Amino acid sequence: MPATVTFPELEADGQTPLTEAQVANFYEDGFLVIERLLSKDTVARVAERFEPLFRGDFPTGLYPDEWNWQEGRDSPDRTRQICNGWKSDPVIAGVVLSPLVGRLCATLAGWPGARMAQDNVLWKPPGAKALGFHQDESYIQWVVPPQYLTCWIALDPTSRDGGTIEYVRGSHLWDLSPMVEQFHAPDDYRHAMQEAASRAGATPDIVQVEVPAGSCVLHAGRTWHGSGPNLGDRPRRSVVAHCIPSNARFHRENISYIYSRYKRAGDDAMDESFFPVLWTQDGYRSAFLTA
Repeated sequence: MPATVTFPELEADGQTPLTEAQVANFYEDGFLVIERLLSKDTVARVAERFEPLFRGDFPTGLYPDEWNWQEGRDSPDRTRQICNGWKSDPVIAGVVLSPLVGRLCATLAGWPGARMAQDNVLWKPPGAKALGFHQDESYIQWVVPPQYLTCWIALDPTSRDGGTIEYVRGSHLWDLSPMVEQFHAPDDYRHAMQEAASRAGATPDIVQVEVPAGSCVLHAGRTWHGSGPNLGDRPRRSVVAHCIPSNARFHRENISYIYSRYKRAGDDAMDESFFPVLWTQDGYRSAFLTA
């Protein structure tokens, strides 16, 4: 498997940098903002990989699992997305597979540890359209238990006009909805969320996250979130780590048309080569991440 780049601020130090108040806020709101998780140098190093990646420059020689925007093929007003960029680029891997990201996700979810399910490399240039509101756990029904906790990291300062990520406070307590019908460039990016709010008898309390570059938001798998169009004059780039419990297994009947290809015949165990363990309470981490 490809090596990862090491960023000092993301190495585990034995103590979770979360206060009791932060944990309490996460359970109440369904998300938690942590400013300046990454240093300026790390932000710059990760951001400079975006243009090469979307041109198909993959240092490891491996294609990502999903490459949803390519120059000359797709409309320039679409948000650009790569899924599992960690397999293609050691710099991306150094962030999303870091022990700190795993530890933060496992701590807030109450898991014994965290492993990577899928990452996102997201680039919303000026003029790009919205991404529809959704719940992440609608997309993880091929895993047992079907639980997500996500770390979204901004590589540019975010703003309301710039299509920043938006959350609905307390929506992690709503029922799970199906996958949204239109994720990329929907006509009304809040439509599915508004319908879910109506079913829950709730008035959506929408928070548009405005943070400096290098900041992160951790959110629960059922928290409704999405983002509007980028009406600003600078890009909105981010990397995202979608974590699942370290003891997760494949569902025996539910299939992901992309990720179930990594399931071995007659075995529901998740191979760490494709779903690496980032951190556990007893200090375990997939061997190739520490090589």
